[in-house]
Amino acid sequence: MDVAGVTKILITGASGFTGLAACSYFASLGMEVAAVVRNDSARVTGGTSYVCDLTRAEDVSRLVHEIRPDLVLHLAGRNSVAESWNDPGSFLQANLMASVYLLEALRPFPDTRILAVGSMIGTAADGQPIPHPYGFSKMLLMYAAQAWHLWFSQQIMVALPSNLIGPGPSTGICGLLARKIAGLETGAAPEPLRLSSLGEERDYVDVRDAVSAYKTILDKGVPGAVYSIGTEQPRSLGEIVSVFQSLTSAALPLEVENKPRPELVRQMDVTALKALGWSARIPLEQSLSDALDYYRHV
Repeated sequence: MDVAGVTKILITGASGFTGLAACSYFASLGMEVAAVVRNDSARVTGGTSYVCDLTRAEDVSRLVHEIRPDLVLHLAGRNSVAESWNDPGSFLQANLMASVYLLEALRPFPDTRILAVGSMIGTAADGQPIPHPYGFSKMLLMYAAQAWHLWFSQQIMVALPSNLIGPGPSTGICGLLARKIAGLETGAAPEPLRLSSLGEERDYVDVRDAVSAYKTILDKGVPGAVYSIGTEQPRSLGEIVSVFQSLTSAALPLEVENKPRPELVRQMDVTALKALGWSARIPLEQSLSDALDYYRHV
């Protein structure tokens, strides 16, 4: 903490969907938020913005030594499965090496508690290989965080959230559906949205619940541990569409391919996180309603 006793938290990826929610949340708790963004055009509320290219080790070291954070929430990275096929190397640079540079820069600060955020689709199930470069890069991020804890005794935890939903500029399927509906309500052309299958099931957790989970882990988590974040209640894409349709009078045009997806679907187990006192609180219906209201007003 600084001389005034205010906790400093460094948040990477601060202008993204989760980063925006995290900056506002931690600022509301009275923390001094250092919001790390890639360029000056990024807008962040609830903190002081710092422009830094996390793929440049020297820049990351300079940033960390300037801020000297008590806590670090590492959210930055690339997160598109489709784009990862086109340029796997850039995903390894953004998700693995940027994380390594950050952890290295933090080595002189052994009291700093660090939470590296990966992804549930970046973990292998039953010994099966990761089915895409994005997941591979996230898996390596998790291994790097655990290794730096083991090798250098840094206070590093890992969070593996499920699919995040709720208000904000999300590029996930729920965000795409919310934006589509908001456009239809204002007269946009009814171009159909293509979906692979309505039967596909995923665990969806509100981004605000996820951010509160990050706070819980930073406060109480065990260094070296991995914490899954979710509701443990898988929902089909058909259920998601049905809830959205109940929130609007606009007809949602869809093209359903009914093709099986190659992604591995993991059963969520949030026992370790619940043991720290956390639980998901925001119902799916509220998350989707808030997501739609966000796009109605942007």
